[in-house]
Amino acid sequence: MRLTGAQVFDARQGFVSRDLCLEGGNIAPQAGEPVDVTGCYLIPGLTDLHFHGCKGEDFSDATPEGLQIMADYELSRGVTQICPAGMTLGEDQLTRICQNAAHHRSHNTGGAELVGLHLEGPFLCKAKKGAQNEAFLHDPDPVMLHRLQEAAEGLVKLVTLAPEQPGSREFIRGALADGVTVSLGHTTADYDTALAAYQAGARQATHLFNAMPPFTHRAPGVVGAAFDSPAVNVELISDGVHIHPSVVRAVFQLFGRDRVILISDSLRATGMPDGRYPFGGQEIEVHGNRATMAGDPNTLAGSVSDLMACMKTAVSFGIPLADAVTAAAVNPARVLGIDDRLGTLDAGKEANVVVLDQHLDVKAVLFHGKVVAGSL
Repeated sequence: MRLTGAQVFDARQGFVSRDLCLEGGNIAPQAGEPVDVTGCYLIPGLTDLHFHGCKGEDFSDATPEGLQIMADYELSRGVTQICPAGMTLGEDQLTRICQNAAHHRSHNTGGAELVGLHLEGPFLCKAKKGAQNEAFLHDPDPVMLHRLQEAAEGLVKLVTLAPEQPGSREFIRGALADGVTVSLGHTTADYDTALAAYQAGARQATHLFNAMPPFTHRAPGVVGAAFDSPAVNVELISDGVHIHPSVVRAVFQLFGRDRVILISDSLRATGMPDGRYPFGGQEIEVHGNRATMAGDPNTLAGSVSDLMACMKTAVSFGIPLADAVTAAAVNPARVLGIDDRLGTLDAGKEANVVVLDQHLDVKAVLFHGKVVAGSL
């Protein structure tokens, strides 16, 4: 197949006018019968490395059926790779979550490819727990993390840590030994504490600005420590609720497009009507695109926008489309170590491609070179 007439995303040049050739499930130098997609944009399939659920299902429920529904929905939205996040729960349930992910991965039952999992809890602090269940908060424990990594058969790729908690330095060392990237979040850490964690090997910030001290001129906190650590990437929820448009623009200016990772942090209510939904042993209430803890309208509880919608929202805030695609496709693939085969439209990469119309709505999704959603 040869897609013609579109603007094609190039990780180095932005969008260029050229054909995109697909053959045998991969992107090829040349191939096939032409398919006219004039007026469209061709981008790599997105990778969401921080979301909890969608279509009424939650990763933390640890059910095979629920994870399959999530994978199918995400693929239909152009999110071709997923790294779902668990909540702050007891070790028994976290173990089931990890085992369910490993089972799903090994049985390859379709939908978006599961490329890892993110343990957002339980190694967080009470004061910034946000929507996490404080009954299950746990001091940083590298031995526990190792047990969970074994249950996941190596699929744990990210873990969120409050670095002011006791034993954090040893935890970072243990996580690195287990091949897990440490992301600072749900924390009261000041600049010095966060910087020390980054110097010890932490490499990410979990949903920047949310569930951490504010970035101020005398107390820059985690945000300032991340800025001063060039190897650190920052997650950003660009759903129009969690972060003001001005701050989204400022983050791209401060960190540069190569260090920003757009995430959805989406909940089971994503793709569902307004109402109340269970969430990590608690309950949330959804009105429009805003989800809060039930009975506490001031505490946000994640988003109800998928990553494709968040990317489109970032563009509406003034982020160039090429920069938004870099943050939603290229950077998360690099962080998860799958950029040798995914994340760009270079020849030889897997042909996971999203066709966007001129309004940036999904026209078609190609997975391994085959149309799996929409039409051409």
